[in-house]
Amino acid sequence: MIDFNNTEIAFKAKSNKELRNSYFLFKSIGYNWLVKLGPPLIQACFSMKLPIKGLIKATVFKQFCGGENIADCEDAINKLHAFQIGTILDYSVEGEENEVTFDETAAEIIRTIQKAANNPKIPFSVFKVTGIARFGLLEAINNQKELNTEEAAEYNRVLKRIDQICATASQLNVRIFIDAEETWIQDAIDHLALQMIQKYNQQKAIVYNTLQFYRHDRLAFLEKVLANAKQGNYSYGIKLVRGAYMEKEADRALKMGYLNPIQPTKLDSDIDFNKAIEICIDNITHTAICAGTHNEESCKVLIELMHKYQLNKNDQRIYFSQLFGMSDHLSYNLADGGYNVAKYLPYGPVKSVLPYLFRRAQENTSVKGQAGRELALIEKEMARRKGK
Repeated sequence: MIDFNNTEIAFKAKSNKELRNSYFLFKSIGYNWLVKLGPPLIQACFSMKLPIKGLIKATVFKQFCGGENIADCEDAINKLHAFQIGTILDYSVEGEENEVTFDETAAEIIRTIQKAANNPKIPFSVFKVTGIARFGLLEAINNQKELNTEEAAEYNRVLKRIDQICATASQLNVRIFIDAEETWIQDAIDHLALQMIQKYNQQKAIVYNTLQFYRHDRLAFLEKVLANAKQGNYSYGIKLVRGAYMEKEADRALKMGYLNPIQPTKLDSDIDFNKAIEICIDNITHTAICAGTHNEESCKVLIELMHKYQLNKNDQRIYFSQLFGMSDHLSYNLADGGYNVAKYLPYGPVKSVLPYLFRRAQENTSVKGQAGRELALIEKEMARRKGK
């Protein structure tokens, strides 16, 4: 079994200076008050045109992002590949709501696919539907609202963008993730993903839908889509994650008076996530999976199942994935052990990726032990190097 506490392997890509910088960053975002104060303060600085971009770029942006454009990401891509870790280029511009930006974002996603084509360093591409479609439109579709003529035309443009992205991925043989989002638009996203999966996954998994297992209904959903894939004789690609909108989901459910879609406890999420891994491996002939997890136990569950079913470590239907700048003890030790690993590498203009960066900072304070775990591992490695 892989030793995820092996910090020599976990941080072998980092110089002493880089390790110290990571230490101070995680130490800082371990303070709840600083994480709460930071976002409005940073936004205010940008509004007043204060020269704060350089500070952000040298600290939190450098830790969690690859650069401001694809070319900037080349260094990170090559460094990860040197240790047998793939890159998932993630254009992380959020919050835009106009057709021009949607078209520009779709074009950028296609550029990431083209960059990944015939490139062993980049095994996947990814996109969020809200990056190329208006949130309110998706919400209307999710609620099965009858669209007026203008909305119907808008939705057709969304379908065209998504199909163009997935068609390009299919033509260039690049696997692509469709990210999961809030529950009140997810049914619409699931429907779009299914259309693309049925169209482009006849031979193998090209398009992957994402399932968030902090939701209590996803295990039943998983069993249903895999049964349909088996019946329809296509492959339903799946990215398994715990989820990214938990507090927002719980607050909205309470405010609007409907059943909270979130699991009662983190343990329930963990149990369902690990069950989902087992279901996928049981049905591996009709699926391909990427376990997007920062949880050691879930990684061990998948490793054990691969061994049980005598699946090769480098079976291209099975990947592990973590976010760039986090959980290197998982990524580097898994890759060193011969398993398929890819890091999500967000990129985009500094100001535009701030929402992503704020979520990473909040995650490291709200997820139990995240910042503490990162710090403890970094401290262990710093002590090991000092004692050499």
